[in-house]
Amino acid sequence: MKKKILSITIAGIWITVSEFVRNESLLKTYWISYYNSIGLKFETLPINGILWFIWGIIFAYLIMKLYEKFSFGETIFLSWISGFVMMWITIYNLQVLPLDILLYAIPLSLVEIFVAVIIIKKLLD
Repeated sequence: MKKKILSITIAGIWITVSEFVRNESLLKTYWISYYNSIGLKFETLPINGILWFIWGIIFAYLIMKLYEKFSFGETIFLSWISGFVMMWITIYNLQVLPLDILLYAIPLSLVEIFVAVIIIKKLLD
């Protein structure tokens, strides 16, 4: 049980840091520009960080459960589809996804998942 909690915690922290770096450092100008173009304000508030951390912990739990049932590669693929592709479809449907970011977000999200699965694998095996 301790290994599972530790793997979820460390993978969740990794996911949260990865999301923060990607969206606040690398892609923030894309987000701000796009939101301005649709008449919205892109803000970074403390509640956003809290919610991203909760999302990261839940996502790490999902990845761990998938890893318990599937191979390393299948876990990466299923995690990526369930965590990112479905989110992008949803925010695109809400018309708040700047499509330009996908050129960066797709490979960076795959790296994020890959590292999270490695963390979980190392701590569980």
